[in-house]
Amino acid sequence: MAGAIAYISRDTDGVAWRKQLEAGLGQIDYRTIADGLGNTDEIEVALAWKPKPGLLATFKNMKMIVSLGMGVDHLLADDKLPEGVPITRIMDDGLVGQMSEYAIYWALRHHRDIDKYAASQRAKAWKPEEFVDSIHRRIGVMGLGTIGQDTAKKFAALGFPAAGWSRTAKTIAGIETFHGADGFRKFLARTDILVDVLPLTRDTKGLLNAQAFATLPKGAYFINMARGGHVVDADLLTALDSGHLSGAALDVFNTEPLPADHPYWTHPKVHVTPHIAGATNPRTASSSVIENIKRLRAGQPLINRVDPKTGY
Repeated sequence: MAGAIAYISRDTDGVAWRKQLEAGLGQIDYRTIADGLGNTDEIEVALAWKPKPGLLATFKNMKMIVSLGMGVDHLLADDKLPEGVPITRIMDDGLVGQMSEYAIYWALRHHRDIDKYAASQRAKAWKPEEFVDSIHRRIGVMGLGTIGQDTAKKFAALGFPAAGWSRTAKTIAGIETFHGADGFRKFLARTDILVDVLPLTRDTKGLLNAQAFATLPKGAYFINMARGGHVVDADLLTALDSGHLSGAALDVFNTEPLPADHPYWTHPKVHVTPHIAGATNPRTASSSVIENIKRLRAGQPLINRVDPKTGY
């Protein structure tokens, strides 16, 4: 008999995931951490989001860990992960679309000076702002995985000069690409609106520091929908306060939920959203999970497997 599938998350999507998995796999032994996991030696697959450190290591017969997000840093932060158990991540077209929508919304809001017009409305002032053509507003996307490529291509389709930066070289039609440490400075120097969709790894933690922000052109705008750990908060605040950066839209933070006393909440140049740029939807995310469970049970190679050394 196939082993149990455990839903390791405190959110409310456990029922929805069960519905999708049973539609694709038939009757399953499905357990949630909220309802009780029973004999954990019977668990074969864990669908996990920010599990308690050390918990997964107690599942003695687990054969696959599935990240319930496209990022896996929340799993790799656990130094007691069971050795040799493959980690896979979801590939969710719905989530990809949400992420690009988030970036486009904030970029267009900045590009068309909507906040300035909102202030003019409150002041009852008829005040047209000087307009910047799209072809002169350069978009830069950090991270050229599935989400980054989709986002960059959509900006290019809107007429913005779009570029992307990644750890290794990539070629994408219609997108100027940069890679590696040498390409990072050149990428930042040509970017008026910076969009971060990088995975969080040892190499990317704190990557957006005072030097990086200073390399962006004066007046640049920053959108972070990746991970807060990329940003040195004090350096971002300094760049905003000095006027070098014109603003930031932040969906992710070093500490979540964002502490009530954090300066971001009340900073006049910062927009805060509570990690909602892209939410995993079981209806669109389950197909790759179902495929991997079938492959696991058939002894076939898994898809969307993560390399713990690179973090993605």
